[in-house]
Amino acid sequence: MENLIVFLLVGLVAGFLASKVMTGRGMGLIWDVVVGVLGAFLGGWLAGVMGIAVGGLLAEVVVAFLGALILLFIFRALIGRGMIRA
Repeated sequence: MENLIVFLLVGLVAGFLASKVMTGRGMGLIWDVVVGVLGAFLGGWLAGVMGIAVGGLLAEVVVAFLGALILLFIFRALIGRGMIRA
């Protein structure tokens, strides 16, 4: 249970920071957590593919943040092309 709470908090921080960088404001608590958690999975997967070991809370936040940035970039690109209606 403790790991789940830490994972959600890391996702919240990463998602909030990524949404601030990409949009200039947060997207709301729920969407910040969703983007951050999905970003954590994406960032962790990409780090593993590149052979980068992620250890420690700060490294987890950085990896989740980078993954969330990638997700938001892809989402904005798809919306810009009209592939997804927002």
